[in-house]
Amino acid sequence: MENLKEKRRRAKQIFEKLDPLYTKEKTALKYRTPFQLLIATILSAQCTDKQVNEVTKSLFKKYKTPQDYLAAPISQLEEDIRPTGFFRNKAKSIKGCCQGLVDLYNGEIPSSMEEMLKLPGVGRKTANCVLGAAFDIPGVVVDTHVKRLSMRLGLTQNRDPDKIEKDIEKLLPAERWRRFSDLLIYHGREVCKARKPDHIHCAIFKLCPSNSI
Repeated sequence: MENLKEKRRRAKQIFEKLDPLYTKEKTALKYRTPFQLLIATILSAQCTDKQVNEVTKSLFKKYKTPQDYLAAPISQLEEDIRPTGFFRNKAKSIKGCCQGLVDLYNGEIPSSMEEMLKLPGVGRKTANCVLGAAFDIPGVVVDTHVKRLSMRLGLTQNRDPDKIEKDIEKLLPAERWRRFSDLLIYHGREVCKARKPDHIHCAIFKLCPSNSI
């Protein structure tokens, strides 16, 4: 079994191979404020960023503050976000999150993990996404792509996203955590897909344990 030093060396090589290949944008979600990013991130669960951006074009014109979302009938909010899928659950999450923002933080987005996690409907993935992109606070965003690639690349043996986050944090300096997450997300979407990884066009295939399978 690989020791921590070997994993760190391989994680560094993976970072350096992938970093030049993908956009430097911290997120493909379109937003102007941390609050908009929070809403967009909630909507992005099991939905493409492109679809979320289409929905938020009109959504962010209609709803500008947490109070706006709270004032809307939930049936109307569901209809407004329907194209993102799972719209009933997402509408409840948005309502709960906005209520938490009003009750706890006077409608402002907090800038720490501890405070973010007090918001209903906000987990570590969402919090790290917002904190990293809006406030430049280091964090590992563990979505389905990061989970899949971290396991395929032998960087973790855990399936729990919170444990994967901690495993990745041990392998790279804090200033690289968010970028590494983004690189795995982009690579997972374009090359290392769930059903059929494109080994021929994979820039890190030689660093991947599946290379020896």
